[in-house]
Amino acid sequence: MTDATLPLIDLPHLYSGKVRDIYDAGDDRLLMVTSDRMSAFDVVLSEPITNKGRVLTAMSAFWFDHFAGVVGSHLIATDLDALPEPAQVPELAGRSMLCKRAEMLPIECIVRGYITGSAWKEYRTEGTMHGAALPAGLLEASPLPEPVFTPSTKAEDGEHDLNISFEQAVDLIGAELAERARSVSLELYRQGAEWATQRGIIIADTKFELGLVDGELIVCDEVLTPDSSRFWPADQWTPGTNPPSFDKQPVRDYLDGLDWDKSPPPPPLPAEVVKATSDRYVEGYERITGRSFAAWPGVA
Repeated sequence: MTDATLPLIDLPHLYSGKVRDIYDAGDDRLLMVTSDRMSAFDVVLSEPITNKGRVLTAMSAFWFDHFAGVVGSHLIATDLDALPEPAQVPELAGRSMLCKRAEMLPIECIVRGYITGSAWKEYRTEGTMHGAALPAGLLEASPLPEPVFTPSTKAEDGEHDLNISFEQAVDLIGAELAERARSVSLELYRQGAEWATQRGIIIADTKFELGLVDGELIVCDEVLTPDSSRFWPADQWTPGTNPPSFDKQPVRDYLDGLDWDKSPPPPPLPAEVVKATSDRYVEGYERITGRSFAAWPGVA
């Protein structure tokens, strides 16, 4: 899966996902390139979302630095001149991360602060979340009594992640590592949510990718971005509703209004939907970080 808007890189190609391409940068390092590809309903759309990859990279870099006192990260550099020479091309500016190669945990480290998405569906029918009982009377988008670590499996291509209990996570990675992953994930969420709340954004839930480098647990991939988290504008949040979010909401809303069976090939996106989605990502970055996105490398 490649992005026609990005150049081919003369490095060993390891993996292409829905959004990211990963290359071997040598010396136990990886080059992670974040494209502007957009997926919806597990289908990659034909139209890229302008600057989406740069927003995700910029926001992750901000959070990696912000959380340095909590846990280390895989990030080595984002500057173009610090990348391997074959990757020092203008098109990759601002969307590339040189990273340490980590041994990734085989679980998704999800933290939920509000009940929404699949957790809301389970609660509505069973009164539970990941099998654990919750207080009666919660509404959709209600805050949970406290943030909860709700891990899942990492699905193979074409499959879906499966929610698992903490005990099942222990079976997969061991008690000590599972406790550490839970503790780190909850602390990252708490600090990130507090920061965002002060800037008018609720982080309803998020997913962390954790790994090991020389036995040390670190955070990898992306952190508290619109792709890995649900960001709600605080002034539009009301329990009992599904608040709008700083992500691909315009894309989902548009596609939901079509007679499309959610299988390939996807319908084309109008230019105004692409622009609205791009604007949504940029606004989320600027509100969270307090920085101008125009100052990020590669932004025209």
